[in-house]
Amino acid sequence: MGASDLARRVNVSRQTIYAIETGTYVPNTEVALHLARELEVTVDELFSLKEGTQTSPESLAAEVLSAAAPEKGQPVRICQIGSRWVSVPVTVSPFFIPEADGIIQRASRTNGRAELVVFAKEEAAQKRLALAGCDPAMGLLARMVEKISGVEIVSAAASSKLALSWLKEGKVHIAGSHLEDPKTGEFNLPFIRKEFPDEEFSVVTFARWEEGLVMAAANPKRIRKVDDLARKNVRFVNREPGSGSRALLDTLLGEAGLESQKVQGYDRVAYGHLAAAYCVMSREADVCLATRSAAKTFGLDFVPLHSERYDLVMRKRTADLPAVKSFLDVLQRATLRRKLEVLAGYDTSQTGAVVA
Repeated sequence: MGASDLARRVNVSRQTIYAIETGTYVPNTEVALHLARELEVTVDELFSLKEGTQTSPESLAAEVLSAAAPEKGQPVRICQIGSRWVSVPVTVSPFFIPEADGIIQRASRTNGRAELVVFAKEEAAQKRLALAGCDPAMGLLARMVEKISGVEIVSAAASSKLALSWLKEGKVHIAGSHLEDPKTGEFNLPFIRKEFPDEEFSVVTFARWEEGLVMAAANPKRIRKVDDLARKNVRFVNREPGSGSRALLDTLLGEAGLESQKVQGYDRVAYGHLAAAYCVMSREADVCLATRSAAKTFGLDFVPLHSERYDLVMRKRTADLPAVKSFLDVLQRATLRRKLEVLAGYDTSQTGAVVA
């Protein structure tokens, strides 16, 4: 029986028959049954599982990179850094089960470690980089890096200080930061030199962004400046301690002569620019301090207050890794810069520049 005749009998294309023969296509149950009937054999005689093709779950001890306490059953992605494993809880969508490498089986409340149940651990060890930070546009960079180089980015949401702390502890490959030195106006370098005097780091600029007040579309409460945060009818949502946004807010309140207790919602925390902007979009708050990109994401109004530089920080020896070199090469691409300019509203004139 020729391939064309067999294809006609089981109602598939001739190319499908060729693909099944070469092992590049696995037929569904109905096609498999039709093939067995036409060839007068059992399905088991046509198809069988190769030894070692099934991946069974396995246990793995890993550190959890999260500002919040880990919970049993949380889906996570994993990444290997040297000889240690880290895990990052993934964001859950209201519509889809998130892509993950496994779940937390048991979590410690004291040391940030957890027992995981994971699939395909060896695959996760290949060509992955752990990146911590708060930039809302990191997803654009991560997708382009994976598309061009095949290097996967496992992103951990963190304030600038927490990201740099994880970097110092060897828990991530790269940390993002936008900490401004109040004396010099320089970003990140003074903090790194002070806190990690004995470490050698490479610092590469990702972009410059505008940070400011984010309000509902059309700005119904007419919020124009920091002084308006003290109004009784204005509900604010803050960022966590250690974040650049929290530091900027405290500076702006000091310049305006306002005490933090005058701001309704100063102690209410959202972890990340997008999380804070989402609180405004869902009307849980009237205003937050976040980036223009966060406001654009949810179609919110924005009043710019300050321009900041967001840098990517890594150890010098990490910068020599092939995966990191591929990552840094993408920063030089005009396509990435156009996306950051159009979708996030960033200034990319310094993107990819080595500042230390």
